[in-house]
Amino acid sequence: MNSLFIRKDDTVIVLSGKDKGKKGKVLQTFPSENKVLVEGVNVAHKHQKARRQTDVSGIITKEIPVYAPKVMRVCPKCHEPTRAAYQMSEDGTKNRVCKKCGDSI
Repeated sequence: MNSLFIRKDDTVIVLSGKDKGKKGKVLQTFPSENKVLVEGVNVAHKHQKARRQTDVSGIITKEIPVYAPKVMRVCPKCHEPTRAAYQMSEDGTKNRVCKKCGDSI
């Protein structure tokens, strides 16, 4: 079973690959494939032909999912890449906190 520690709308930085160092927002997660879709990262170009007269033809750019272990969450407070730590609150819920600054993510 794969479990993702990155959620939708998290800001992440790419650790390896052709887009190393790029930051982006997670648009979608695919837990069964252990992949995430990040805005502006791993962009592919698709040549699309117009199938109907009303359709548009041309080169379309779209993001392709990247493996989750290649990205790391960026803390919104200290702006550093960090792994999440989990703390239990008084009411029994789990909260994600930054390991570097201790702020809630």
